[in-house]
Amino acid sequence: MTIRDDHAVAADLANEAGERLLQVRRRMGFDDAAALKAEGDRSSHVFLMEALARLRPSDSVLSEEATREERLDPRRLSAERVWIVDPLDGTREFSEEGRADWAVHVALWERGRLTAGAVALPAQGRTLTTAEPPKLPSSGGGRFRIAVSRTRPPEFVQKLAYLVGADLVPIGSAGAKISAVLTGEVEAYVHAGGQYEWDSAAPVAVAQAAGAHTSRVDGAELAYNQADPSLPDILVSLPELAASLLAGIRDLHR
Repeated sequence: MTIRDDHAVAADLANEAGERLLQVRRRMGFDDAAALKAEGDRSSHVFLMEALARLRPSDSVLSEEATREERLDPRRLSAERVWIVDPLDGTREFSEEGRADWAVHVALWERGRLTAGAVALPAQGRTLTTAEPPKLPSSGGGRFRIAVSRTRPPEFVQKLAYLVGADLVPIGSAGAKISAVLTGEVEAYVHAGGQYEWDSAAPVAVAQAAGAHTSRVDGAELAYNQADPSLPDILVSLPELAASLLAGIRDLHR
């Protein structure tokens, strides 16, 4: 692995973790979904933690698969650099044969903001990074598409789609949904059903580098490396659609 800067570290680690997850899928097959999910989470977490300890030993790490005590370690809050990782975003999709909407997230938070990140989509054969952010597509006018959860789309997002004239597109992991905004498969992603920092840090880092709109659903800034890693709602969209989406959300919550 060739390590250059933080952008390259994020991309290289997300890529390699993704390749290892593809190998886990091939080795284990899909007969035992629970075992496949568990091994995917475990092996990717171990790889990322060991790699970051070797490559960036002075930095802190916040991982979804860390123990509760590790996630609540107060030293993270005073650190200047914290890697926020989701070793396997979308375990349900990972365990389903033929599905490609799962991801690996690696992001770096520095002194109050996200500065580097990568989202590997291994089964799609691509990785989105802050080193070379994707060029945002145009919304094109007319009806647009909003990515939502496959299994639990928030009721208010269904109402929002009706209000602003949009179609809902079910996609698996949060990383796959935000990536879909950046690659033109949808124009927005709205979620308010509960998430954590690791669910969005890496894709938001890439989205911000690409010039997309990113915020809470009330328009507030997304904040990372907080004492409580809960970050329950998010809006990512093409910038020209943000105002109408935020206005629609405000109307629905009056």
